[in-house]
Amino acid sequence: MTVTQPNNAHLFRSLHTPSAPLALANAWDVASARVIEAAGAPAIATTSAGVAWSLGSPDGDVLTRDRALKLIARVVAAVAVPVTADIEGGYGKDAAGVAETVAGVLAAGAVGVNIEDGTRSPAELATRLAAARQAADRAGQGMFLNARVDTFLFGLGDPDTRLKETLSRAHMYVDAGADGIFVPGVTDTATIAALAGDISVPLNVMAEPGAPTVAELGALGVARVSLGPGVAQAAYAAARRAAHELFGTGDYDSLAEGIAFPELDALLAEPR
Repeated sequence: MTVTQPNNAHLFRSLHTPSAPLALANAWDVASARVIEAAGAPAIATTSAGVAWSLGSPDGDVLTRDRALKLIARVVAAVAVPVTADIEGGYGKDAAGVAETVAGVLAAGAVGVNIEDGTRSPAELATRLAAARQAADRAGQGMFLNARVDTFLFGLGDPDTRLKETLSRAHMYVDAGADGIFVPGVTDTATIAALAGDISVPLNVMAEPGAPTVAELGALGVARVSLGPGVAQAAYAAARRAAHELFGTGDYDSLAEGIAFPELDALLAEPR
């Protein structure tokens, strides 16, 4: 059966369940996406930071929309599983710009997006989310709209009221059309359980060393677990480690941990 975008969109949406949380090892280029898919990924998510770094830009709404969309299209074309794209704040100066970006993401073949509030006001992100929802609904592709709340990640506001503020934003974003809520920067089980218990749509958290396992997060009510830029950071750390060895001790031991050349080359040679 031919896999179509609506099929993939329906599949991607169905993967969000606490009984078996959707685990996403975020990719940043075609090769990383193919490696992650070959490891058994049911879906591919891009990391906006990793994508920006790979294209020579810092994270934080610096990368241009056109360059981001071209990368998303290449990743979608390279894998058989659904792809969701992290589009930072929407790659647009206003809500209309975000809607244009979402239309471009859907045209590229992706079935979901992440849009973040960052240091924007919650009201501004709600407006952007509403525009994204309308653009997706016009396209009729069933796009999964994931709204990222950055209160914990950036340490915004009073720590004593941060959970309350996070929930307030989450409710506003769901009302604006979000299908899921992403709260990175939280690993405390009590806080995660409180978030999952009060948010009516699938909860997404970002895992890091020391965080509960995927199964443990699912038991707390989490439906989606992302690694964010962590995989890209680890890959660049491997590059730095090899360079330090080469320029320092003059040896190459860390290269032994790499994927074998024939294996990696074969992944890119497989048709899609």
